[in-house]
Amino acid sequence: MTDRIEEIKKDIAELVLLENQATRQRIKELLNIENRKLSTELLQLQGNAMEYEQTPVVKSACSKTVQRYEVKISNYAWDETDKALKIYVTLKNVNTLPSENIKCNFGPRNLELQVLDLENKDHILKINSLLDKIDPEKCTWKVKTDMVLITLAKVSPGKWGHVTEYEKKSSELRKPKLDTDDSSDPGAGLMSLMKNMYDSGDDEMKRTIAKAWHESQTKRGPI
Repeated sequence: MTDRIEEIKKDIAELVLLENQATRQRIKELLNIENRKLSTELLQLQGNAMEYEQTPVVKSACSKTVQRYEVKISNYAWDETDKALKIYVTLKNVNTLPSENIKCNFGPRNLELQVLDLENKDHILKINSLLDKIDPEKCTWKVKTDMVLITLAKVSPGKWGHVTEYEKKSSELRKPKLDTDDSSDPGAGLMSLMKNMYDSGDDEMKRTIAKAWHESQTKRGPI
């Protein structure tokens, strides 16, 4: 549009020059008519150009709404001292997030870590029923390369051995109980252990224990 305006201006200027140089009236009138036509076109183009410049450009971009998904964090590493328990949560590129996207809330025996909008996902870690009490005011979290480190301040110094009550109970249930009432006879304790394993085992376990028992008796021979 700008190029057309400049061309018309040049044409008008030349028409005016030719009209001034013309000696015949008929030629002057023709040049004048053409001059008015170009002048009208020039005014229209200039008006359109001004309107175009004043009109804001609206970009018709189809913005696709990206839905974020919540991902529950179930895997983490941990270690402890007498005064604190540390939890290591591995999340690739977590250190590239703005600080406001990472939050951790603490209660007397629970915590919740929120890592928001990491590759269009919200990662949530919830740990309830901690094995013992913690001091929420002294608990902290720190973002490292591909990791969030959570430090839980213990109220009572000492080793926990587990993070939650559930983990401790599950560990105890998996341990076979050794009856040591008869401390003078280690064999009695072993017999009690075998009996507990037999009673709580499946069919395959029971067959294995029965076979082992039979073979041991066969090797011992009659008393």
